[in-house]
Parts: sequence; C-alpha cells; structure tokens
Amino acid sequence: MEISQLETDLLPSPMDFRVYLPPCYDDQPERLYPVLYLIHGQSFNDDQWDRLGVDETLDTLIAAGELPPFLVVMPRDTLWKEPGDDPFGQVVIEELLPWIDHQYRTLPDRAYRAVGGLSRGAAWALHLGLTNWHDFGAIGMHSGFVFHSDVYSILSWLDAIPSNLLPRFYMDLSDNDRPGIIDSAVWFENELTDRTIPHTWQIFPGYHEEAYWQAHVEDYLRWYAEAWPRQFLPGDPLLPTSTP
Repeated sequence: MEISQLETDLLPSPMDFRVYLPPCYDDQPERLYPVLYLIHGQSFNDDQWDRLGVDETLDTLIAAGELPPFLVVMPRDTLWKEPGDDPFGQVVIEELLPWIDHQYRTLPDRAYRAVGGLSRGAAWALHLGLTNWHDFGAIGMHSGFVFHSDVYSILSWLDAIPSNLLPRFYMDLSDNDRPGIIDSAVWFENELTDRTIPHTWQIFPGYHEEAYWQAHVEDYLRWYAEAWPRQFLPGDPLLPTSTP
C-alpha cells in the first residue's frame, strides 16, 4: 500500500490518499490495470478501506486467479460538507484522476474505472459517478445515501446519460441500518427500478458499522471486477478507446 499526498490549491491542505498495487504490478511492467476509487465514511479517513481489508482480500483473490489485478485508490475527504461547498469532488476529478493515470499504468477509460464508497463516501461515489459519468463505468453504494443537495438534480443527471453508457450500479444496506439512510437508498433504488436501469440491490444482516462493511469487502470487490474479465497490454487490438 502506497501512502501519498496531492498538493492542491482547492483545499486548505494537501489531499491524503492511498494506492493499492496488485502483487504483479512491479513484475509485469508492460501490463495495464483498471482502477477502483473507494471513498471512506464520515469521521474516518483514507485508511478506512485499508483497515477493512481491501489489500489482503485482493492479494488473496488475485493470487488464486479469482479476480483480475487492479489498482485501488483511497482519497481522504476532510471537510464533511455537501458537494457544492466541498472541493473534494473537484480535486478527485480534475487533479487526482489525471495524476493517477500519469503516475501508474492504468487503463484510462471509463469501462475500466469505478467509484464506490461507504456511508457518506457512497453519497460521494454517486455524485461523482453521475456528474462525471464519462469517467466511471460503475458506481458502488455501500450503506449509502443521496446528498441532500443532490436530490433535486439526480434524476436529471440520470436522464442525461445515454442509455448505452449508463454505469453499472451496486447498492447494499444492512437490515438494521439508520432509518434516514434506508429511506434515501430505497428512494434511489426505486428510481432506478422505475427507469428500468439495471442494478444490483442487496440487503444483508447487520448494522451501520465497520464489522458489516468488513464482512462484505469481498462481495464488493468481486462485483467491481465483474466487468474486467481480462487485462490489456500496449498495442493489444482489444485495448478500449476513450469514450465521450
């Protein structure tokens, strides 16, 4: 796990972030990789997904050949505000994404880039994934909700995405989650259903706590990787081209 900072003029301090590299990254210098961006919950930081076992789980599944290797980027949000008052999202899109694609051997195509998060991080994942749909091919919401300031825009964002370019959606909740989170998640899931937008919707036993997310880290990682059946090398005729 690499721990870094991104200097930016948009935030009061540099953005901390972590990058998981698969075991084969250094040994196969010509290989290109998908990237998963995972955002932590409120009052936590960029080490949350690391503590929940993302790196150990991926090491095991990749070594067993059950998942293709990919990178995971875990940025830190510190302001805890709605998107309009928190430059976190702008920094992720305008500065962190291009920095990652320049620094690491990534597949810089939306089909090979996903964004997800837990709790407040899931609200960020949805916001970023819909307002920047050309950057992400999948959105994961784990015990997540819709930002209050996004509620009146989110349906128009969905409708603005070409039907053939809609991202993949994954949503899960614990059966004892917080009522406000349940209400928000159910509202959005109903909107996806009403629009016949394909999505995965899961309700598991548990509470809004780290023990719940840790128990489902493997489920999440397997879902993100479903759309990444193989890896590409430079010059591969199947290498995807950039989408709008």
